Amino acid sequence: MGLNTLDLTNRRGIITGAGQGIGRALALEFGRRGGHLLLVGRQLATLTETARLVALEGGTTEVLVEDLTTPGAVDRIAQTVASWRTVDLLVNNAGNVRAGRLELTTDADVHSMIDLNLTAPILLTKTLLPLLRQSGNARGSILLNIASGIALVGLPFYSVYAATKSGIAQFGEALRRELMGTGVHVATVYPGATDTAMMTSQNAGSDLGWGRRSLDDVITDVMVGLAAGEHEINTAPEGRREMQRLNISDPLAVDAALAPSLEALELAVRDHRSI
Repeated sequence: MGLNTLDLTNRRGIITGAGQGIGRALALEFGRRGGHLLLVGRQLATLTETARLVALEGGTTEVLVEDLTTPGAVDRIAQTVASWRTVDLLVNNAGNVRAGRLELTTDADVHSMIDLNLTAPILLTKTLLPLLRQSGNARGSILLNIASGIALVGLPFYSVYAATKSGIAQFGEALRRELMGTGVHVATVYPGATDTAMMTSQNAGSDLGWGRRSLDDVITDVMVGLAAGEHEINTAPEGRREMQRLNISDPLAVDAALAPSLEALELAVRDHRSI
C-alpha cells in the first residue's frame, strides 16, 4: 500500500528496546546506512553492545538507560534529543509479553504489558511528534511501530498481549490518516514468531502453528517494505498468513482449527514471559 519510496540513509532518531532482538537488528540496519541513533533500553550492558555493533557498521549512537514505564522517562528521552538538528526516525519497539490463562495473570503483569506495549509508545510519539513533523518537511520522517501478528489473529493465552498489540496497530492506522500531508510516514510491522531472546521461554513449535522465522529474514522484510514506502509490513510466514486471511472471512473457522490443540498450546506457552 506504499505510494512513495523512502530514503533510509543518514536517519537520526530513537529506537526503544534497542538492547536485543528486533530493536538491535534495526539499529544495525540504520547504522550501516549512516544513522545516528539514540538507543533506549533498560540494561546498560546490552545497549553498550548494540552501540559497539552499530559502530562497526559505520553508524553512531548515544545510549540512554531508561524504563519507559517510569514517570518522566518520555521527557528525559525528549530532552536528550532536543538539541539535535534533525529527528526524523522513531522506532517504537520496546515491549514485553506474559502468556497464560487470563484468570492466572497477575494484575501487575496486565499493567506491565499495557504500560510498556501501548501507553509508553503513545506518550513517546505524542511528545516527539513536533520534532518529527519539523524534520519531515525536508525528506520525510519515519514513525515505525512494532506490533505483532497477534494483532491480526488474536490467539488464546495471549489476550492481554493481543489487546496491546492490536491497540498499537490501530493507533498507527489512525495516526497515519491524521498525519497525511505532514511528511511523517507511519508504518506498522506485524512480526510473526521470530527467533529472538523474547521467544526463548516459549515452547510452542511448528506443530502448534508457531514456526519461527530467523531474525535476519524478518528484518530484511521490514527494511525492504519500509524503503518501498509501505505502511503495513507483515513478516509472517505463508502458513500464518492463511490463518490471517481466514480470520477475516470466517473467524469461527479459526476457532475450530485451534480448538483441538488448546490444551497442548497452553502447556507450551504458559512459561512464555519476557517481563
